[in-house]
Amino acid sequence: MTDPNTPPGATPPPSEPVGATPPAAPAYDAPPPAAPAYSSAPPAEYGSPAAGEPGKTMGIVALIAVFFISILGLVLGYVARSQSKKAGIPNTPAKIAIILGWIFIVLQIIGAIIAIVLFATLAASGTDLLCEGMPPGVYELTDGGTITCE
Repeated sequence: MTDPNTPPGATPPPSEPVGATPPAAPAYDAPPPAAPAYSSAPPAEYGSPAAGEPGKTMGIVALIAVFFISILGLVLGYVARSQSKKAGIPNTPAKIAIILGWIFIVLQIIGAIIAIVLFATLAASGTDLLCEGMPPGVYELTDGGTITCE
């Protein structure tokens, strides 16, 4: 039988004789073959996370957190700025988080003061509405409390 891959007129390669000895097995005391030498890893690409700017991620987290929990964003901003300052790297997100944190805290304090004044004013005007049309005096309420009308 002929091999279809062999061109016509070519002689097929000689086959091994039937009584040929196989190659010798490796000795067990022989050292293992040496590992191939590999080159070092390529340098990190521009902008890859391997660059590692300390505090940069925390600065971004602080910037996001400051909009929801301003005191947390403020604290994270200071920590991120401290980490970046030690490495000598500017951290703009942390700086913005610190500025916004203080602005939001001041606004919250102003809002709390306005809410307290508004509540006190409404409570006082509510008393005036109760006393409207009544002569001055002390009146007992149904829940056991008293109200003084002037």
